[in-house]
Amino acid sequence: NGVINTERRFKMVKQAKSNPALLLGDEETRVIVHPLAILHVLDHHSRRQESRVIGTLLGRREGNSVVEITNCFAVPHAERGDEVAIGKDFNKKMLALHMRCSKEVVVGWYASSADSVIADTSYLIHEFYAGECEDGDPVHLVVDTRLEGESLQIKAFRSSPVVIQGEHVGNLFHEVKLLLESNEPETICMHEMIKCKKEDETTALQHSMEKLYELLDSTLQYIDSVVEGKTIGDVEMGRQIADTL
Repeated sequence: NGVINTERRFKMVKQAKSNPALLLGDEETRVIVHPLAILHVLDHHSRRQESRVIGTLLGRREGNSVVEITNCFAVPHAERGDEVAIGKDFNKKMLALHMRCSKEVVVGWYASSADSVIADTSYLIHEFYAGECEDGDPVHLVVDTRLEGESLQIKAFRSSPVVIQGEHVGNLFHEVKLLLESNEPETICMHEMIKCKKEDETTALQHSMEKLYELLDSTLQYIDSVVEGKTIGDVEMGRQIADTL
């Protein structure tokens, strides 16, 4: 689904990147990321089959200066040399599902990394997401998945076009200010995760899964009863079940 070849163009971009003066910072732009998005990236990376993983960032924009990342989902891809294949159809279907229950829009894409650096083929993927964003200016989030030390290394980038002799040959990435922000439910969840880590993790996980199983079992019993005509269906209950799923 969508193989793109860099060939000569990307070699020219790499030469341009070697000049630090071209990597200008953007002091006005702020990227706000929520914990849920970071947890999705780490979970995707832990289940990976590829050397790195990518996915679509969802959220909202406030003008040209503030981008808020509230959610994301994984997108399959393959890299071979200077070629990248992206699961365009998969991305389209997942986005359509999200749009049914959310007003979030595509604001960029993420990639896992072992050292918080941008891969050589990132330009190609960035070009694809430029077409997915309404304003054509996606944010690139790079998450260091080594999980070393006391902090998690996360960097956000925007890009500027590189034009040589009137031909657009690629983009230069420049880092922008990144802030971590959480709403009340996310804060409560994070505190509980930290609390469980300090306690017996296996016991806490077991209790959580047992409770989840009980809830799923009672929901299935209710649905079966409605389908079999033993219970009169409740429209509001149906909506709540659909939203939860």
